[in-house]
Amino acid sequence: MTTASISDPLVIAIDSSTTATKAIVVNTEGKVLALGKRDITFLSPSQGFGEHDPRQWWTSTNEAIGEAVAKLTMAEKERIAALGITHQRESFAPFTADGTPLRNGILWLDIRAADQILRYGTPEIHELSGKPADVTPAIYKMAWVKEHEPEMWASADKIADVAAYLAFCLTGEWIDSAACADSLGLFDIARLDYDDSLLEIAGVRREQMVDVKNPGETLGYVKREILREWGITQEVPVIAGLGDGQAAGIGAAAVSPDTAYLNMGTAVNAGVSTPDYQCGQVFRTLAGGMPHTYVLEILQSSGAYLASWYRRALGDPELSGAPDPELEAVAAARVPGSGGLITLPYWNAVQSPYWDPLARGAVVGWRGTHGRGSMYRSVLEGICLEMARSLRELAKATGVPLTQVRAMGGGLRSPLWRQIMTDAIGLPITACQEEEISALGAAVVAMSSTGVFGDTEVATAAEHMAAFTDVTEPDPQAHAIYNELGEIQGRLYDDLRETNSLLHRFAERYPDAELADEG
Repeated sequence: MTTASISDPLVIAIDSSTTATKAIVVNTEGKVLALGKRDITFLSPSQGFGEHDPRQWWTSTNEAIGEAVAKLTMAEKERIAALGITHQRESFAPFTADGTPLRNGILWLDIRAADQILRYGTPEIHELSGKPADVTPAIYKMAWVKEHEPEMWASADKIADVAAYLAFCLTGEWIDSAACADSLGLFDIARLDYDDSLLEIAGVRREQMVDVKNPGETLGYVKREILREWGITQEVPVIAGLGDGQAAGIGAAAVSPDTAYLNMGTAVNAGVSTPDYQCGQVFRTLAGGMPHTYVLEILQSSGAYLASWYRRALGDPELSGAPDPELEAVAAARVPGSGGLITLPYWNAVQSPYWDPLARGAVVGWRGTHGRGSMYRSVLEGICLEMARSLRELAKATGVPLTQVRAMGGGLRSPLWRQIMTDAIGLPITACQEEEISALGAAVVAMSSTGVFGDTEVATAAEHMAAFTDVTEPDPQAHAIYNELGEIQGRLYDDLRETNSLLHRFAERYPDAELADEG
């Protein structure tokens, strides 16, 4: 049997993240029929380093898929028509031609390349690649490896991101999706192909990079011995996928410039899809999950992390990530604006809109009448005001006003945070139903390749497979207050920039080794 003859197909989708690989089996309605998961060991051989053993990218994927498929009936296994991939972006490793890793993979969160960012992170590189100078793009960490491990780096047959390595393990071919490889920061993004000047910075030869295809195209077919291990008898194509951020947008059917996706997680990010390349200071630009499109993405490193920090620092109970009902009630009783208390949420420096690693958090406007409820509300408001301002800049870049926001992530469990975000943005926020939203996005792209919806357009499949729960409506009065407060907050970064630089140098001279224990 061939997959082309399957009239009611299922697809496998994998999401290989920083902590684990998850595999789901999905039907044409976007319903998850089975799930498997395997953890990945995080390695930090030195302060600021973040690494994986790349072999775990494959073993965790193979085992997670095996677990998910084992939950299916034989009839369901026979309906599997494609396999899609999404993954942690910017992470990479060097390999021999047969797939043997030459060192640990370096992850997106690794911050070892500060010197290389300062040396190479020019506005010209930003314009060419679409990526502001920041710790996340792999190009700067590749430059670090080039300088510190030159012989090994030059000897590598292939330099590959997570998706390319998984595609090799699945098919035996070194091949990738443009919407995966782009996050390395080596593309002339307007052409969606590698740029020689960027490869030179990274110390990489063109033949060391894998070829790319558009999302939705076939990369190859799963090896027969792997299919036998999973108990699948028909051929299964591996479909070019996308990074986890773009996948979240596809899973939310945010496929037009008037609809933003918003991930309210440990970090907060948001984005819109657009047919035209745009470069801006507030956002970074990525290859989109639909062929010949781009995603303009906002990154805020302090999201639920900051709310959790507040609760932990002030002794509130640990609730496994769930909001504290008592604290939420106290904060909800405070008026919008927290009585003139403003938080600049840069506890982990700032990406959008300033991309400043020296930025620090601040709380301005303390009075003796403020208490824990005001502070907690101000923390949430600070995050939301930043996002609202950045989303307005996205709309200016595309020239298309936003009409709706589709949200996902653990932050949705806080009714207060969701309402503040809605009021700050001034648009309805619709909650996505599926928790594994990035994996669902990979499933959408894979399902589109089957043509089951009458064409092979990713947008068509997304509209069929995305599902939502409730909608939070903005309060017009609160929105007006937040617009006014946002104007004040927006001035604080410039006001404090020189002070933050002085504090950074001060902290370097007088470090407190016990601060990590307090956090």
